[in-house]
Amino acid sequence: MARSFEELVREAEAAPVEGWDFAWLQGRATEQRPSWGYQRMMAERMARASAALDIQTGGGEVLAGVPKLPRLTVATESWPPNVARATRLLHPLGVAVVADEDEPPLPFADEAFDLVVSRHPVKAWWEEIARVLQPGGTYFSQQVGPAGVFELVEYFLGPQPEEVRRRRHPDEARAAAGAAGLEVVDLRSESLRTEFFDIGAVIYFLRKVIWMVPGFTVDRYRTELRALHTRIEAGGPFVAHTARFLIEARKP
Repeated sequence: MARSFEELVREAEAAPVEGWDFAWLQGRATEQRPSWGYQRMMAERMARASAALDIQTGGGEVLAGVPKLPRLTVATESWPPNVARATRLLHPLGVAVVADEDEPPLPFADEAFDLVVSRHPVKAWWEEIARVLQPGGTYFSQQVGPAGVFELVEYFLGPQPEEVRRRRHPDEARAAAGAAGLEVVDLRSESLRTEFFDIGAVIYFLRKVIWMVPGFTVDRYRTELRALHTRIEAGGPFVAHTARFLIEARKP
């Protein structure tokens, strides 16, 4: 039975958005996964490392899925609800969680880690990554690429200029890593299909991924949301495309 716009709105507004777990969207939205399998590849590198740092760990969900953690493993996170969530999840696994503002400098000494990882960092501070890596150490990261889910962004904000659409391009990451003295040994990217099956999924996503439509609230965009609800009911899922890239860089 079709659910009303107001019912879907109330449900999505009441849903908790702390952490980086999107289980609430099960059955309501889908996102194609990159072919490379970040967590598996990251776990392989963790198993070989002696000291590892996970930057911007979110709620710690990805790191907690690693079967064998290094003897010394540290995670950083800036958002207080996620710091608390990651602490509860990771401390029993022997991981220290450090509250950090995600601004330079990282709160660690030079050459403290032989592996630094990060899944979907808001920004990669390449000089700091290079500083805390030991010689021969590796940075391994899956990142959000350019114009991710821009079909949805532009539905609410209108057409975005080309310089905005090109932000977070993997070529820029390669150049920045090189400028920091790191050697990029792997770089690959994919465009991935994303579908939203109801307006509640859209609202939840925009509440959780707050940089997509800055300042998003249901009240502010109620007219657009109601029109999109009607469109989904009449024509099926709202389709967008995410961009992801994998980068691995080593410190000589």
